[in-house]
Amino acid sequence: MTPRRTDTTHNLRARRVYEDPWPDDGRRVLVDRLWPRGLSKERAHIDDWPKELTPSDDLRNWYHEAPESHHAEFVVKFDAELDNPAARGALQKLREALRDGPVTLLTAVKDIPESHVEVLLERLRKRD
Repeated sequence: MTPRRTDTTHNLRARRVYEDPWPDDGRRVLVDRLWPRGLSKERAHIDDWPKELTPSDDLRNWYHEAPESHHAEFVVKFDAELDNPAARGALQKLREALRDGPVTLLTAVKDIPESHVEVLLERLRKRD
C-alpha cells in the first residue's frame, strides 16, 4: 500500500486554465463560475468544477466594476461566502484530495494573487 501524502503546501497550486496541463498537476479543478472563453473541454482537462467555490454572480459583478478599489472588501466578502455548507463541503473534498496528491486550481483570471483563487488557496492551506 502506498503511503498517503500529507504535505499539502507543496501539493497545492494555482495556474491559468489556458496553459497546457503539466504532468504533475494531479487533480485539475476549475474554480471559475463561468466556463473559460474560447477553451474546449477536451483541451482544459478538468477533473472537477465545484461552482460552490466561486464568487456569487453579484459579488463577481460588483468586484469587476472596480477591482483596484474593491479588492480588500472583496476578499472579506468572498471569504464569508465560503462559510456556507455547500462551500465548506467542497473545500473538505479538496483537502481530502490533497492527501492523495497534487491539486491544481485552474482559473481564467490573469492576476491570480488579486483574485478569488488566492482566497481559496488560503482557505485550503488553513487547518480547520
